[in-house]
Amino acid sequence: MVVHSVFIVSKSGGLIYSHEHNVPKVETERLYTFPLPFQLEERNKRVIVAFGEQGGVKVGHCVSAINKVPVNGHLTGDNKPLLDFMRNEQNYPLTIKFAKTPVSTNEKIFLASMFYSLYAIACQLSPEQKSSGIKTLECDTFLLQCLQTVTGVKFVVVSDTKQNGGESLLRRMHELYSDFAMKNPFYSLEMPVVCELFDEHLVKGIELVERTGTAFA
Repeated sequence: MVVHSVFIVSKSGGLIYSHEHNVPKVETERLYTFPLPFQLEERNKRVIVAFGEQGGVKVGHCVSAINKVPVNGHLTGDNKPLLDFMRNEQNYPLTIKFAKTPVSTNEKIFLASMFYSLYAIACQLSPEQKSSGIKTLECDTFLLQCLQTVTGVKFVVVSDTKQNGGESLLRRMHELYSDFAMKNPFYSLEMPVVCELFDEHLVKGIELVERTGTAFA
């Protein structure tokens, strides 16, 4: 049972904090001959699978290593264009490792604003007035829990479906945010939370909830 990541979304929908604690690695490595069963393209300085799925490799996965040598984004280990190298039949057979593409900072900001919109839509869809919005979203592979404060700031925890203590961790995040951000005279509302003490105490809270099911000692 693990906590994957936590986020704080401002009252206007901006991402002001994110922490990836234990994101599972999704990797597939095997020997390939030419031609590849996938259509590859370069995107955001990575070579990703644009079409075709086979043997655990899915659309959106990126190339992370060639012949056991890690790639450098869109370049090979010796800084040659990776896509050109993989399109050259003379370089095959190749042992290629595909991995799930890491979520970039810009993508996190986009996802935070999207969740903000979904939260507002959920409130509008409620047949009752003053709906709490999205509090829990349970999927096959993860559990998302959200706490919105009276000021509109949203605290979000993404964890394993069997992880207990999500609500406790949300309350602990709110407490730490109040102590290390709101009580800081140099902190401005809607701005990113940058504080080492906040990070340290949050990680301790996450580790505690993973061990005991509560974020409070």
